[in-house]
Amino acid sequence: MKFFLKILVLTVWWLSLGAAHAQITLDITKGVEGSGIPIAIAPFGGSAPENIAGIVAADLKQTGKFAPQPPQVRADYAVVGQAAPGGSRGYIVQFQLTGAQGGQLLNLSFDVPANQLRAVAHRISDLIYEKLTNEKGLAGTRIAYVALGRGVYYLVVSDADGHNPQVILRSSQPIMSPAWSPDGSKLAYVSFEGRRAQIIVQDVYTGARRSVSAAPGINGAPSWSPDGRRLVFTLSQDGNPEIYALDLASQYPTRLTNSSSIDTEAVWLPDGSIVFTSDRGGSPQLYRIGPGGGSPQRLTFQGNYNARPTVSPDGRYIAMVHQRGSRFYIAVLDLQTRQFRVLTSGGLDESPSFAPDGKTIIYSNGRGVATVSVDGGASREIALRGNARDAAWAPYGR
Repeated sequence: MKFFLKILVLTVWWLSLGAAHAQITLDITKGVEGSGIPIAIAPFGGSAPENIAGIVAADLKQTGKFAPQPPQVRADYAVVGQAAPGGSRGYIVQFQLTGAQGGQLLNLSFDVPANQLRAVAHRISDLIYEKLTNEKGLAGTRIAYVALGRGVYYLVVSDADGHNPQVILRSSQPIMSPAWSPDGSKLAYVSFEGRRAQIIVQDVYTGARRSVSAAPGINGAPSWSPDGRRLVFTLSQDGNPEIYALDLASQYPTRLTNSSSIDTEAVWLPDGSIVFTSDRGGSPQLYRIGPGGGSPQRLTFQGNYNARPTVSPDGRYIAMVHQRGSRFYIAVLDLQTRQFRVLTSGGLDESPSFAPDGKTIIYSNGRGVATVSVDGGASREIALRGNARDAAWAPYGR
């Protein structure tokens, strides 16, 4: 029933506020954090207005792979630094990363304005993370989310840790389903301005925005193609919710599905195929079609409800909302191994979105926004202002 309410009444979640069988199914009902690699982080010297060491420590702890320690504690690695006043009211931020035997691994400095100190702290965190893991970090990335406060809806972009929030749209009508363009410069989302559903594309930096679909009925769940030239979304202009692809240059929509069922929540895989939610088999499940449509292949068979797919950047994983009884969970399907994992403890979990590393998922849990790793090994709550929902993780910066 929840599936139909989401499609036919797109504001229900705001109004309720205050192709083969997978071979293996695993339940990871609670994220388990490992002890992490001990890393001693000393307070940065100088008089900077930001606690750079504290931000670095929080970022590294957030990864689940490191256990930040006070400087006097014996650790595998150590970080020291300082932030001295520089020219034009800025700061020179310098830091060193050393190993347990004293070998210097990193020694870098940055000349930044005072309002970029938090950003440079995230940059330091990512440099340390990449040096020690050979993987790109997420501290310097951004998220978009929708917040509700006193009857006003806000579309917000913030740092991945929830700090530095920037409101890019305020509306007295609901805002839903923000989706980042592949280059991270634009957001597509559903707006109900004028009391009708429409899909808007907005430039995050300039604020320029345009309506790309305002067909009668449902205009929902936009998602970008890998090349950023098209959007796929749901329209009901012909009487039934179907999947359409829109070429943004020509503004010409192409219908990709044609059935008496509800087809919605489409997302692109890197190879150009499309995954979407449909009840054509009797209950909401995930299906895949080719770039131009065609006969759908069913992907999920676990339980009676799998919906709201999101695809990892490398196309290996599909995360989704999975229902058991009255509880909703975040689950992930590995397209290589066909393994199906339930990652969260469940409740009102919804709206998953992959981080650009493909290993972390952000989602709403009914209380706010949280993250969980694809292997279920680490989970965190993110402190966001307002009643935050529908978070979407931006790709790595340009």
